[in-house]
Amino acid sequence: MMPDGQRSKSANLAYLSLGSNIQPERHLPAAVARLAKFGRVRAVSAAWETPPLGFSQQPNFLNAAVLLETFLSARALRQEAIAEIEVELGRVRSENKNGPRTIDIDIMLFNRDILRVDQRRIPDPEVRERPFVAIPLAEIAPNYVHPETGQTLKEIASQFDPTSAGMARREDVLLDNHSSSD
Repeated sequence: MMPDGQRSKSANLAYLSLGSNIQPERHLPAAVARLAKFGRVRAVSAAWETPPLGFSQQPNFLNAAVLLETFLSARALRQEAIAEIEVELGRVRSENKNGPRTIDIDIMLFNRDILRVDQRRIPDPEVRERPFVAIPLAEIAPNYVHPETGQTLKEIASQFDPTSAGMARREDVLLDNHSSSD
């Protein structure tokens, strides 16, 4: 494991989960484009429309996953890159952690490491618990083996039925680097 340094000598693979329910058709592609400033975006899932969790009196979310190759440590990625992107895109943190947001970016997996960044555990338990996290991650890295369970992301995602979870693939929302305009 790397100390709190900013950069590592070799590239890291960060598996990110993105979500938005305030102008998500604009904010998700903008977030993907901004992530490219901090490394190479190697894969992007489809956008998935999902019902809100916890606080239902708000619009549906669009969720996606991104595989980012970066020289940043997990801590620097979270505290600097992700924090910067969330501020640029107008993220306001409220007391309701399940409330509406312009963008939310979380590190779900980082290489095959098991670590803690701030209050978040990586691998994030939501990889195994939330269909709107597992299904997009399985799209970008189906054969990635979870460092704690030994399951592939494809196996984890297969435990969920997108239709039963209220999820719908949004083919009209393009998230790759070339489709973003902000």
